[in-house]
Amino acid sequence: MAIEAQGLEIQIGARTLLHPTNFHVAKGDKIGLVGRNGAGKTTLTRVITGDMLPTAGKVRVSGKLGYLPQDTHAADPEQTALDRMMSARDIASIIKRIRKAEKDMTDPDPDIMTKAMNRYDKAMQDFEKAGGYAAQSEATAMAASLGLPQEVMGQQLGTLSGGQRRRIELARILFSDADTLILDEPTNHLDADSIEWLRGYLKKYEGGFLVISHSTELLDEVVNKVWHLDAQLGQIDMYSLGWKAYLHQRVVDEERRRREREVAEKKAERLMQQGIRLHAKATKAVAAQNMMRRAEKLLENTSEAQKKEKVADIRFPEPAPCGRTPIMAKDISKAYGSNIVFAGVNLAIDKGSRVVILGYNGAGKTTTLRLLAHLEDPDTGSVEYGHGCKIGYFAQEHDTLDLDATVLQNLIHVAPELDDTQARSILGSFLFSGDDALKPARVLSGGEKTRLALATLVTSRANVLLLDEPT
Repeated sequence: MAIEAQGLEIQIGARTLLHPTNFHVAKGDKIGLVGRNGAGKTTLTRVITGDMLPTAGKVRVSGKLGYLPQDTHAADPEQTALDRMMSARDIASIIKRIRKAEKDMTDPDPDIMTKAMNRYDKAMQDFEKAGGYAAQSEATAMAASLGLPQEVMGQQLGTLSGGQRRRIELARILFSDADTLILDEPTNHLDADSIEWLRGYLKKYEGGFLVISHSTELLDEVVNKVWHLDAQLGQIDMYSLGWKAYLHQRVVDEERRRREREVAEKKAERLMQQGIRLHAKATKAVAAQNMMRRAEKLLENTSEAQKKEKVADIRFPEPAPCGRTPIMAKDISKAYGSNIVFAGVNLAIDKGSRVVILGYNGAGKTTTLRLLAHLEDPDTGSVEYGHGCKIGYFAQEHDTLDLDATVLQNLIHVAPELDDTQARSILGSFLFSGDDALKPARVLSGGEKTRLALATLVTSRANVLLLDEPT
């Protein structure tokens, strides 16, 4: 098995995300991991890959594992995009081994020369396995399929947008020739053409993979198994079915569990009533206790009724008043190195406008919003704010959150006039209850970070909203 877990248990604080569970991912298993936001899907993938330790149990991985996390901030910002991608196959270090072996093969000492020849043969085998001299062409072609043109591949990672860096990491994982893939929301920051290419790639992929995705089209086309992480029960319901068949079977299973529980509750109620009647007779006390225990056992052996999933209650308050034209950009331009994003742009956003920014991946949509939010300066021109303008910015990488601060502290930072009770009430409407408010933002799942970012946006009473991929 490529991945095998035995007795795997995961707890975060007092909450059990996963009770002791066994599972495996084998070659050809194409698994969609689903469950509500905050159920622990990302946490489970981090435990599988070794980024986090489980509470109990163990995970054994054989072969090469490729992992795409939701947050991809670890790469060297001075490394070029192409070098980052090529590092997945370790080609640069293999070439160094070849050159060293070639040099040592000229040594007059026969022992050194023989060992060098053996090293050379092994290095050449590794080089051919990694794609050889065609690897760079293969890498750039794969990157282009994900919306990364050749000029982007020559740029340093630090000059690229969050969406471009994310796509570089996805391309790198796919280029790595891993035996097994774990992909956490791989369609984030992809346009329609790139998503279509990814679907085709995963359909033809011969290894096993585990994918978390909100794209039902992707799940429908590529998975042959579905694992549902049940946040209420702390268990994985495993279905050896495609996506649509899984949806149908899950409804059937929920109905069966509901009927089983109704029958069990009626039987338990009858046993309880009999036990109460027998308990009144001193000679029947033991029989009464046995009936009570049987009733409790009946209820223990049936699944709890599934609670209806809560939905965040997002209500924007009346914004602060502002002038007729809160934002105006005059002759702005922006370039990163030799890459000119745009030049000579003039625009005005009037009060009441609803504006959508469209464009290919890497066209400069995020850059435009960051300039309008004064998070970056244009190379030429200026961005001017009108009377009373108050910006609310939602960043696709959750850059506006202080990851070291708690959920509660992040909210109070944007609305210091709130007391603790008021702040907790607002957080409750965004599904952060009780001790959730005291969690550091760093430990939140991707969905939870999105809810917190929306909560801070709503609470800020901004009158101009700049939203970068809010869904």
